[in-house]
Amino acid sequence: MEAYDVVVIGGGPGGYVAAIRAAQLGLRTAVVEREALGGVCLNWGCIPTKALIHNAGLVNTLKQAKEFGIAFDGLRVDYAPAVERSRRVTSRLVKGVQGLMKKNGIDVHAGNGYLSGPGRVQVRPDGPELQARNVIIATGGRSRAIPGVAFDGERILSSREAVVLKELPSSMLIIGGGPIGLEFGYVFASYGCAVTVVEMMPHVLPLEDPEVAAVVEKQLTKQGMRIFTGTRVLSVETGDKGVKARVSGPKGEEELEADRILVAIGVQGNIEDLGLEALGIQTERGFIQVNDRMETNVPGIYAIGDVTGKMLLAHVASAQGKIAAEVIAGQSPRPLVYTDMPRAVYCHPQVASVGLTETMAVERGYEVKTGSFPFRANGKALGQHDWEGFCKFVMDARSGELLGGHLVGPEVTELLPELGVTRTLEGTVEDIAHTVHAHPTLSEVLHETALVTLGRGVHI
Repeated sequence: MEAYDVVVIGGGPGGYVAAIRAAQLGLRTAVVEREALGGVCLNWGCIPTKALIHNAGLVNTLKQAKEFGIAFDGLRVDYAPAVERSRRVTSRLVKGVQGLMKKNGIDVHAGNGYLSGPGRVQVRPDGPELQARNVIIATGGRSRAIPGVAFDGERILSSREAVVLKELPSSMLIIGGGPIGLEFGYVFASYGCAVTVVEMMPHVLPLEDPEVAAVVEKQLTKQGMRIFTGTRVLSVETGDKGVKARVSGPKGEEELEADRILVAIGVQGNIEDLGLEALGIQTERGFIQVNDRMETNVPGIYAIGDVTGKMLLAHVASAQGKIAAEVIAGQSPRPLVYTDMPRAVYCHPQVASVGLTETMAVERGYEVKTGSFPFRANGKALGQHDWEGFCKFVMDARSGELLGGHLVGPEVTELLPELGVTRTLEGTVEDIAHTVHAHPTLSEVLHETALVTLGRGVHI
């Protein structure tokens, strides 16, 4: 039986980062992965979808070619090469992770990790049993299905099947108006698929500022998508020629038809067949419960990433993985503040946010002051013919501290680090206002928003 200081079950963005950090700290480390290193993020989620979104952006730019003085005849766009390119990008990154495992001296065991007893991990179905002084569970999550409606990979799709479709249907019904649903909807609609989105909550992107969500909904509607909000799915029927969904919304009940349905209503943790019950590891609502140190209720067993249900984002999983490894090594890492984790949505326009929304800040008892600045008044945005959206700050009126920043517009996900650093340092809106931003850049909207929030706006 091979002995390790740390065995990580799952090689996704949480698991492989945890393994690398553990190895850096001198711990003998192994990873057990049942499919491909990189997990959902590299293979089926973050990376391939962003490659597809980039292709969709090029298609939409070509549709506006006359605006840039470009004319051509016989434009034809083919979706299959876009998917093939996304798979090449994924393959390259997965090979990169494999190289990192070798570089850091981490053993990788192919199979399903099972907690066969205290300090033991069995690699199933026919792998070795590993002795583990510590175990980090990083098994991730999978798409949540509509109750009573199973994924069949043909008519009812999860994001995993959707990301490898090489031939788009003529119509797609997307259940769920969160980041996954809107990103896929944007891609599909860009290539001519008739997309309908159904969201149960009052607005799309329910976790984001309602003003931000309103801009996204308006722009995606202009791009040809139909969006139903405040609408619940009552039933789904499949047939040889397509699918039908009975929905209930502000206009009452109606029937929506499409060739296929993509279900994007959330994620559930992969907690089955791990041996959690026998060891008494606590779960709640399908997720493993952990504290700020990523410890479960059983000593020596940790959990990170989507399987914890804390915040279902790859970069959060990676941050949790580093914490778990450092705790095992006897360090005292700084706990994560989940409200300060950056959030990003990559449809067009993009959405980016850090910290509290205005509603959240008021609910927490802050005296709030807000300010906003439109991309329509930003020279770089106008120059690149992409100006829909704005930046909004939420400030503590008493201390001037930046409580939250919320953006919708061109490439706003690239503007997140400045806001993240400001929150980490408990910085003020005045700090951003005092920072000289290069001109012309999209980042100037952060500077201008700070000035507006402080009551001394210049370019508006």
